[in-house]
Amino acid sequence: MEAPPVTVMPVTGGTINMMEYLLQGSVYDQALESLLHRLRGLCDNMEPETFTDHELVYLLKGQQGNPFILRARRSLSHPTSPWHLRYLGQPEVGDKSRHALVRNCVDVAASHSLPEFLNEMGFRMDHEFVANGHMFRKGAMKIVVSKLSRILVPGNTENTERLSLSYLVELNVLAPAGQDNMSDDMRSFAEQLKPLVHLEKIDPSKQRH
Repeated sequence: MEAPPVTVMPVTGGTINMMEYLLQGSVYDQALESLLHRLRGLCDNMEPETFTDHELVYLLKGQQGNPFILRARRSLSHPTSPWHLRYLGQPEVGDKSRHALVRNCVDVAASHSLPEFLNEMGFRMDHEFVANGHMFRKGAMKIVVSKLSRILVPGNTENTERLSLSYLVELNVLAPAGQDNMSDDMRSFAEQLKPLVHLEKIDPSKQRH
């Protein structure tokens, strides 16, 4: 089944209804320190924010078509913080000249009973993972470098296994619809990270859920 590319943005605040502009890439573990050093020089915050988040992906299957997908996310570093519920729309296929993937993003804070609420609504938890890493900021842009780990025992975030020998790198901007100049700024920034990491507009048709 096709699905939008996963986004691993940490829980840092709620956004009611915005467009997400996204570029993604990856670096091997051994290149991490070089990339962080480059980002410290380029970004507004010399020292990145660190995070460890637990994300659960819920599906609601209808009579036909693809299921409706919601993402529930909580901070393991700050367990008293609110949960976040995120909806990511299908990527827009419009202007091919855009340098970034563009899709609708709805992100709202929620209480700690969010998983129970989603179960009551008929959603089924499909999979869960832990993401930990670093987040930099450059103006409106967020740059997130994260390691993804699968959860081996459902609900037990202490019992995990790393998914790969690389880190996911994401360059993300949330903005109102029509701010397509954002993708130009993102491309310019991404150029400065080469050859350490090549951030690209991901083709959703090549992504598998």
